[in-house]
Amino acid sequence: MDIIKQDFKKGIVKLRITDQDDLWYLSHLIDPGDFIRGTTTRKIKIGEDDNARVVKKKVTLTIEAEKIEYIPENQIVRINGKITEGPEEFPKGSYQNISLEISSEFSIQKVNWLKYQKDKLSEACKKKYNYLICLFDREEAMFALSKKFGFEILVRIKSDMQKKGDPTTNKATNYYNEIIKAIETYQARNNTEKVILASPAFYREDLLNQIKEQDLKKKIVSVVCNSVGEPALQELMRRPELKEVLKESRNRIENLLVEELLSEIGKEGNYSYGKKEVIDSIEAGAVSKLLLTDKFIKKERELENYAELDSKLKTVDNLNGEVHILSSENDAGKKVDGLGGIAALLRYKIN
Repeated sequence: MDIIKQDFKKGIVKLRITDQDDLWYLSHLIDPGDFIRGTTTRKIKIGEDDNARVVKKKVTLTIEAEKIEYIPENQIVRINGKITEGPEEFPKGSYQNISLEISSEFSIQKVNWLKYQKDKLSEACKKKYNYLICLFDREEAMFALSKKFGFEILVRIKSDMQKKGDPTTNKATNYYNEIIKAIETYQARNNTEKVILASPAFYREDLLNQIKEQDLKKKIVSVVCNSVGEPALQELMRRPELKEVLKESRNRIENLLVEELLSEIGKEGNYSYGKKEVIDSIEAGAVSKLLLTDKFIKKERELENYAELDSKLKTVDNLNGEVHILSSENDAGKKVDGLGGIAALLRYKIN
């Protein structure tokens, strides 16, 4: 995401959307009550009676957001609200949608940008550190691309290598060649910073020996994994040898936060989880780090409880606590969803 103009004193930020990750961030940056100014299409009736016709017209409007909906399959964020400013033919107070998509330019105006919202905006606008991940063993290889808030599974390749103990054939070479070709293709297509090559046993060393391209070899980080599959992606996030490589990975940060939470729970330490308990902790001023999932936020909006939640987020922010919104698609987010969708690490234990 690109910042075109920023004036926090007036509460206005003008942005350009550059990729799908930005849409996820925006669905959590835009709150009911924010003023969104952007371009939309509206049907206009021209003429009378039999000569009347309907045309689509692009207009720039400002609406006061009431409903914010992220639709990943269509790659849009749809915002619905009342028009507060626009051309004369669009009466103030009437409802209008503004759909944000990749390449959209628009502005958000808030009464007050909270620290965690500024942090989220900064995070969304950072250089995108993406990594190509290849997990493989004798039976299959799985390729994934890291995203700012998760992973995208790219392809799976089935091996035709013979089982252990069988005579060796050229099938291993063919399988490795397929993997190398996929690495070269996806690395070039996505211009990834690094390629994380993970396998049980010695397979990754065998594969590395067959890679001839030295520039590609320099990008490869080789690590051990115990299995191939989506759970193994989460395992990689915790590997100490990837700490430096993945330091910009939101997924790793979320995993470490949830590990810290589970550690506190395990030793009956400073924690709370579940809506009521966490709200009590917030009101006591005890919350150091607040963790909540996008699924929990969506539910609160659907139940029209978001105003109360928003006030609690502001309380945490005003008391110098951290607010972390986790994706429910990730392992860390799923664990927090299992605790009610909201949890907190506390400064001190409360009854």
